Amino acid sequence: METNKIYQGNCLDVLKTLPNASCQTVVTSPPYYGLRDYGVDGQLGLEETVEEYVSNLVKVFREVRRVLKDDGTVWLNLGDSYAGSGKGATKDKGQPKHKYIPDPKSIATTLPKSPAGLSPKNLIGIPWRVAFALQADGWILRSDVVWNKPNAMPESVRDRPTKAHEYIFLLAKNQSYYYDNDAIKEKAVDGDPNPPRGSRGVTSSPNLGTRKQDLLGKRTYSGFNARYKPLLKRNKRTVWTVATRPRKEAHFATFPEQLIEPCVLSSCPEEGVVLDPFFGAGTTGKVAMRFNRRYLGIELNPAYIKIAENYLSGVQMELLNEL
Repeated sequence: METNKIYQGNCLDVLKTLPNASCQTVVTSPPYYGLRDYGVDGQLGLEETVEEYVSNLVKVFREVRRVLKDDGTVWLNLGDSYAGSGKGATKDKGQPKHKYIPDPKSIATTLPKSPAGLSPKNLIGIPWRVAFALQADGWILRSDVVWNKPNAMPESVRDRPTKAHEYIFLLAKNQSYYYDNDAIKEKAVDGDPNPPRGSRGVTSSPNLGTRKQDLLGKRTYSGFNARYKPLLKRNKRTVWTVATRPRKEAHFATFPEQLIEPCVLSSCPEEGVVLDPFFGAGTTGKVAMRFNRRYLGIELNPAYIKIAENYLSGVQMELLNEL
């Protein structure tokens, strides 16, 4: 299997060609339901019903489970939408997918505005519908991460709070899986009353001599003083505050690199393979390369593959110049 490569085609078809247990982790964001027409046949997100959309994702991740190593994981990002809103058409195809603005001629404009059984204004709950369906299909739903967007798109609503978050789900193939929590520990907040064990350090190396500590918070090393400085780290929390960062060459919403980094660092060792079956503009590939992991991308739209290849070739040059 060739890595650091983008495979063009329907993700389910391409996944079936990959060897068993060939990837360590998956970091991906599938097309959201009913929000955007990406202009290619066979795309996900334009199903007639929410149930069909969920079912198609279950089929994709059933194949993903086969290509994952036994200790592999999935990081899955999904956004939500409301019944009865957001399907208006526009000629502006360059808007990001989370703005609910498809092409006037797109099939997305004909999708039911309200799923069966839901009256308008209902939050559909698509991320959790998918998460529970994957759980029922055998995945271990290990964590829900809230992606807090400090620069979220404004909404013209007055009867509910403005939506400023999405979900990222951590799913595991088996109960025992690879996860390096030390790699993504975060700084403890000032005044944290419960700092994690083993998180304290000092400004000077402890192998300089016999160590003593007085009541004033100083430690003495063989005749000279080193001011005690707590270096506090804590386990990564489940709310990640990451601003969205549009890319001018990509005409759709993209993953921020800062959002992907903890997924890659915690769930894939160096030289391991990170798979993104909805590769888009290639941000997952960039993060993987920057941290000495290999990537494998699958993308249906050849136009997006060109964008990603140009983007990643620039990343490769940057990395070479850093050597």
